Amino acid sequence: MNGPVMSEPLLRVTGLKKYFSVKGGLLSREVGRVHAVDGVSFAVNRGETLGLVGESGCGKSTTARCVLRLIEPSEGEVFFDGQDVRGLSGNDLRAMRRNMQIVFQDPFASLNPRMTIGAILGEAFTIHELAASASEREDRVARLLVKVGLRADHMRRYPHEFSGGQRQRIVIARALAVEPKFIVCDEPVSALDVSIQAQVINLLEDLQAELNLTYLFVAHDLSVVEHISDRVAVMYLGRIVELASASELYRHPQHPYTQALLSAVPVPDPKVKRKRIRLQGDVPSPMNPPQGCHFHTRCPIAEPRCRESAPELRERDGHFVACHLA
Repeated sequence: MNGPVMSEPLLRVTGLKKYFSVKGGLLSREVGRVHAVDGVSFAVNRGETLGLVGESGCGKSTTARCVLRLIEPSEGEVFFDGQDVRGLSGNDLRAMRRNMQIVFQDPFASLNPRMTIGAILGEAFTIHELAASASEREDRVARLLVKVGLRADHMRRYPHEFSGGQRQRIVIARALAVEPKFIVCDEPVSALDVSIQAQVINLLEDLQAELNLTYLFVAHDLSVVEHISDRVAVMYLGRIVELASASELYRHPQHPYTQALLSAVPVPDPKVKRKRIRLQGDVPSPMNPPQGCHFHTRCPIAEPRCRESAPELRERDGHFVACHLA
C-alpha cells in the first residue's frame, strides 16, 4: 500500500481502480477505457473526517461510490471495520450497508417526489426491521427530523415543499436512520447558497461529535473542506497526489497541483496578497492519461523523469506526496 499506515482504521482502501469501458462501431466493441480511478490507496480512522478534493472529473465521486459498492471496482481492496467489502453479497452486503451511508449532492434528485418525508425516512426502518410497529416508526422519524433541525410535523409534507437546505437536512436524516458508523458526503453543499452551506457543515460537525460518525467528505471547494476535515487527500486524474492533515496541507502544500489549487482560493484579508499559479493547458482525457506523472503535462516544474515514471505516494512526517521533486 502506498497510503498512510494507521492503527486499525475504520476504512482501508488499497490499490483501488475503476475503468469504464467505451464501446463503438457496428458491433459495439470496446474501443477504449476511461481510467476514472487509477490506483488509489487511503485509510480513514474512526471518528475523523477525510476530505477528498480535486477538479471535476478527477475521480472523487467514483472513488466514494466504489467504496460503498454502488459501483463495482475494477481492482483493489476495500476493508470496512475489518471486513472485505468486495467479498460480501446478499444479506451480508445489506447488513454492511447499514453501517455505510451516503449523502448525495442533489437532495431533490435523491428524494422520491411522490413520497412524504415520513414515508421516505420510515422506509429505512422497514427495510432493516428497526421498528416493531407503525407508531414506533413514526416516533423515530419525528426524532430524526428534530435532530437535523426540522419539525416533527414536516414528516407529512413532500420534498417539493422544502428549500434546498431543508431537503439536504432530510437526506442527512435518512442517512442517520439506520445508525451508521460511516457516511460518504458527496459534494453535500455544492448546490446550496453560501450561508446555507455553513449551516449544513455545522450540522454535520455537531452530528459527528454527538454520534461518533466517520466521514469521507468529497468536494471541489477547498475552503469548505478546510473547515470540516481532519485530513485532506488531493486527487488529480484518478490518483491521489497529496495527503496530509488539513492544517499542514493548507500551510505547506508540497505538490505543484495542490499549490495551484490553493493559490486560487480567495483570501478574506485584503492586506494578504497571494501569488496566483496559473496552470497551462487542459486536464488530459482519462481515456488516454499521460505516461509517468499524470500532472506533468501542466506542471510548471516538470523534468524529463516526470514523463517517464509515475511517482509513488511517499511519506515524510505524516505528509504524503506523489512528486519526484517534492
